[in-house]
Amino acid sequence: MELTGPLRRVLLGPDRRQPPARTRRWARIRLYGVPVALLALVGLALVNATYLLDNRDLNRFVAGALALWAVLPVVVAVRRPLLAWRLAYPLLFLGILGATPDEPWPWSPVQIFGFLFVLAALVRHEESAVIALVTALTIVPVVAYAPRDNMWSVVMLLVAMGLAGDLVSRRRRSRAELTRQAELTELEQARRAVLEERARIAREMHDVVAHHMSMIAVQAETAPYRITDLTAPARAEFGTIAAGAREALGDMRRLLGVLRAETDESLRTPQPGLSDVAALVETAQRAGVEVTLAEDDVAEVPEAVGLAAYRIVQEALANAARHAPGGPVRVSVRGTADALWVEVGNDPGAAALAAADGPGHGLVGMRERSALLGGTLEAGPAPDGGYRVAARLPLTEV
Repeated sequence: MELTGPLRRVLLGPDRRQPPARTRRWARIRLYGVPVALLALVGLALVNATYLLDNRDLNRFVAGALALWAVLPVVVAVRRPLLAWRLAYPLLFLGILGATPDEPWPWSPVQIFGFLFVLAALVRHEESAVIALVTALTIVPVVAYAPRDNMWSVVMLLVAMGLAGDLVSRRRRSRAELTRQAELTELEQARRAVLEERARIAREMHDVVAHHMSMIAVQAETAPYRITDLTAPARAEFGTIAAGAREALGDMRRLLGVLRAETDESLRTPQPGLSDVAALVETAQRAGVEVTLAEDDVAEVPEAVGLAAYRIVQEALANAARHAPGGPVRVSVRGTADALWVEVGNDPGAAALAAADGPGHGLVGMRERSALLGGTLEAGPAPDGGYRVAARLPLTEV
């Protein structure tokens, strides 16, 4: 067996801290039991000091130091038993100072029981190699200083404690591993359930939405060939419809890729950003929406902020085209030192962006995008009439 690693851990390695119990019962026990236990330890330290002064030729300072040293590891062993053993072990050599042949043991009774408590706490939680080394090192001073009549019985007691502790420790580790495996299995099952649900949603969207969008694009593209005597503006309008349907299909394919992906690879595909807002406005203009765009002091922004701004403008323009056809719309994108301001509004008298407050999810989605970045979104009637949506998107991470 390779002992270098366990020996290094016994002497210098980190301790396995024992987490405090979280149950209400243990909280009540700690509330009343900790003060009582500390008071008992103080009493044991006084008893130990009295024993040393009565039975050994020691001054008060040395007797007090040895008495306090004997009980200190007991306090530490509750949370850090390996460190407690390191504190208690030297006392097996120093605790025999002034011992006389009249004493049955070269160590005081308080020190003996305190060390056994520390050893019991250690062997319940450590690995087998550490328990074996600790037991072997503990036997050394016993063989060196214990009376021959009782030495072997003590050695057998230490070995039995080590074996019993190792058995308890193995069972605890086995239960912990089984619990961990069960948690991993539950997480994997939950992950598979999420993936199956996402795949189902993707199938529904593909079968319903994508199919209809494809039909719109095909009909718009073939209309100039099927319908004779179309005017030039009508042909241009059909072309705009076909282009918009194709663009929507592209967005749909990216969304379906995200839903069907088992990893985040699909999330790494390029996403629209602030630089694409102008193209979005041009597309709306070709679709017949009277849109004006004003961009002031807009510098480079984080990718997440640019994507959120693009989606907010996209949803607001869609609401304007749906609920106030023909009404002029103003889009303003303005940058400051710490935020990006996006505002979309329509002129007084056009009813319209207010429909975002209706049964749909447009305004909810815009607010969620702003909130995820630590920003805000306001929607409501403008001071001069009409309706506006204004978002503030911080440029720094929340």
